[in-house]
Amino acid sequence: MHAPTKYTSFQATALVVLRIFIGWHFFYEGLAKLLNPYWTSAGYLAESQWWFGGIFHDIAASPTILTVVDQINIWALILIGIGLMAGLVTKVAAIGAIVLLALYYVAAPPFVGLQYSMPMEGSYVIVNKVLIELAAVVLLLAYRAGDIFGLDPWIFRKRTAAEAAAAPADA
Repeated sequence: MHAPTKYTSFQATALVVLRIFIGWHFFYEGLAKLLNPYWTSAGYLAESQWWFGGIFHDIAASPTILTVVDQINIWALILIGIGLMAGLVTKVAAIGAIVLLALYYVAAPPFVGLQYSMPMEGSYVIVNKVLIELAAVVLLLAYRAGDIFGLDPWIFRKRTAAEAAAAPADA
């Protein structure tokens, strides 16, 4: 099945708005963590109770590794946010967002029987806001949302056959 190359104005606007909103969310979360000298993911990782819980606990217990992971998390959030908002390397930004969101979900899934000391927003069973945002980013990736009102088409513009023929040959 081939995806459509043209969207209605409503569809294009909806994809761009979704891309910018998700980008803003990532950017703001990264910036808030960067500007808070006391922020750390230690508590979040220490409470992991599902797959890879042991790995997350080990990260939380090691100050050096935790510092590196925290910095990677902060800058990944900021760069993904900028990429999505600007429609710049959108495919890379979307894949990065999917990886981060999947890690957040695996670290603290909203399953019945798991108890966390920090209250979760609402009472979820399986589907939470992290999983919903992950699905929305998959949608952005699937519909090449960076090609609509973004920098990707300008930077990664493919030359037409006429432009390629008119270009001087490289020596």
